[in-house]
Amino acid sequence: MVVEHAVVARTKGLGEASAVRERLEAFVGDVARGLGRSERRRNAALYVRGMLEAGGRKSLEPVVARLGGGPLEYDSLQQFLADSPWDPALLLGAVAERVAPKIGVEAWVIDDTGFPKDGRRSPGVKRQYSGTLGKVGNCQIGVSLHAVGRQGTLPLGWALYLPEDWCADPERRTRAKIPPEIGFKTKPELALGLIEQALGFTIPMAPVLGDQAYGDNSDLRRHLDAAGGEYVLSIGRGTGVFGPETMFAVAERRKGRGRRPSALNPDRPHETVEALARRLGPESLARIACGTDPTGAERFSRFGFVRVSAAHPILRDQRAPRTEWLIIEWPEGAEGPSDYWIANLPGDAAPERLARLARLRWMIELDYRQLKGELGLDHYEGRSYLGWHHHAALVTTAHAFLTEERLDPKAPRPA
Repeated sequence: MVVEHAVVARTKGLGEASAVRERLEAFVGDVARGLGRSERRRNAALYVRGMLEAGGRKSLEPVVARLGGGPLEYDSLQQFLADSPWDPALLLGAVAERVAPKIGVEAWVIDDTGFPKDGRRSPGVKRQYSGTLGKVGNCQIGVSLHAVGRQGTLPLGWALYLPEDWCADPERRTRAKIPPEIGFKTKPELALGLIEQALGFTIPMAPVLGDQAYGDNSDLRRHLDAAGGEYVLSIGRGTGVFGPETMFAVAERRKGRGRRPSALNPDRPHETVEALARRLGPESLARIACGTDPTGAERFSRFGFVRVSAAHPILRDQRAPRTEWLIIEWPEGAEGPSDYWIANLPGDAAPERLARLARLRWMIELDYRQLKGELGLDHYEGRSYLGWHHHAALVTTAHAFLTEERLDPKAPRPA
């Protein structure tokens, strides 16, 4: 059921309330067509309006109260979030296909964020490290995929991380309504699943960016490369590589019987990316533009670019060498490099593009800030696994509406 009175959209910059409501209803009506039943579409519109409504907590009870609803509206929205079997990917895909072309997508970014929680019944909650908290704390972890463009950012998908002890606990799984087919997956595996899901949307794929937790995972890099995807991923200073001078050859066959050797062996030991960067020295660096600051002014830093082969897939997995870019950032005046990335972009990729992609990942911090600070992404208090994903998809819809409003020159603005 839906509250029939007009909702006053007080979110900054949305313009006159009745016009905003009309545009919001049209937006949600378009992207929610795949949800099926009309009651689901009405509840989607109501919930998104609640996320945009100014106020404090964006959990269900205060949202319904601010919108003027009562017990019937609360029960309907509760069932829509926690139990209704609609696929959040249908909503996310429709939002992406409508809004992504408007932001000039340059990259996809994988990341994860923490959701502090009390107790132990919310799905996936436990004491675990969260970059959001900067320490170990009682929290949920959500993995996300975002499109980043010249005109803004857009979440493309969400996956709740379930620690192994959660996956192995039938009682907690039942209480949290975790489907039986959902098993343990690492964060990089969840990220790959989100990328595969987004590849089913009618939007172009873009180079994938991610921090060290994802860049250090050689399986993720291999799967992306095998799927024809490009990536620029952060890696640790201790990552082993074979430098550009390395030659690979098949070992000679030993005397006697046996299978002919096929693995390519390096003619020298591998070295860490930090050792390689220091061996090449500051003279190998160039001052290159790598993006803009919040004022729009161009940013510069010193970068080095060298062709390498990652050691782990060769030595541990017995895979053929694959030549990639190692990107080194060594700021002016610093005693050593500050960051390293590995990228499978073509050998003729422009240094300026490599440097810009390396630094572009930080833009999604703006996503998290708005999704959490303004739109209530971390305010979901339900204990349903599906409900968490429904909530994230609906918050993404609210975020996308704000992006479209900001980019639409015809939308009325406050006097």
